[in-house]
Amino acid sequence: MIKITAAEVNKLRKQTGAGMMDCKKALVENDGDFDKAIDYLRKKGQKVAAKRADKNASEGVVIAKTNTEKNFSIVVTISCETDFVAKNQDFIDFVDSIANVAINNAPKSIEELKALDLNGRSVEENVMDQVGKIGEKIGLTSYEFVEAARTFSYNHQGNKLATILGFNKADGEKVDQMGSELAMQVAAMNPIAVDKADVSQEIIDKEIEIGKDQARQAGKAEELVERIALGKLNKFYKDNTLLNQDFVRDTKKSVRQYLSEEDKDLTVTSFKRLMLGE
Repeated sequence: MIKITAAEVNKLRKQTGAGMMDCKKALVENDGDFDKAIDYLRKKGQKVAAKRADKNASEGVVIAKTNTEKNFSIVVTISCETDFVAKNQDFIDFVDSIANVAINNAPKSIEELKALDLNGRSVEENVMDQVGKIGEKIGLTSYEFVEAARTFSYNHQGNKLATILGFNKADGEKVDQMGSELAMQVAAMNPIAVDKADVSQEIIDKEIEIGKDQARQAGKAEELVERIALGKLNKFYKDNTLLNQDFVRDTKKSVRQYLSEEDKDLTVTSFKRLMLGE
């Protein structure tokens, strides 16, 4: 049997991220051939993935980033099975490396992100390597981006929730502060849309029907049911659309009013919010 040195094992470990014992076995099984050992470890990852395909990967890490030009922000989720793995710094660093690939290459879909290069292999292959290394179901499950005149990102403590948000303007003394505050508002208040016009007709119809049912159950006259339902819809807009929500730092004003204090034309173009379990 060929003798494998500790230096060779360590070299393969650095190259693949696999555990020391797995690297040693891969080299032994392939007579010290590095390329074959790498293929061996990849196949091991695929086998683990197949065995754990039915497992629930409900834990993970969510990371958001903004580029240096501050006009493009991303948020990405890498899922795993256990909180133990999600809290491991090596795993967090791995997710951060994928977020860096995303922010440096600006992919426009999760498929594009999976195909990008990370350390000489695709992001998707790197994720598969983690499956073999960790022994859990690992997946790149979510990716979103915002492109605008000025963009912002917010990472909530614990890496389970992150948001990104865009403004239509980059100029203004308080623009950066306002963007950061609203990215945090999106995290805290979970709006479903920027403004009333951005709410889907399906949701509107559903809320109207709920309002009508509630009015009827309360014994209201039928001729008042429609009006009551529309009143409840307006309350729904206020609670669930970002520009109409109360600004969390000063609930006497709406987010729209807060932005207008800086610039009457300043507004939010879009936002994304990713949270584990949602």
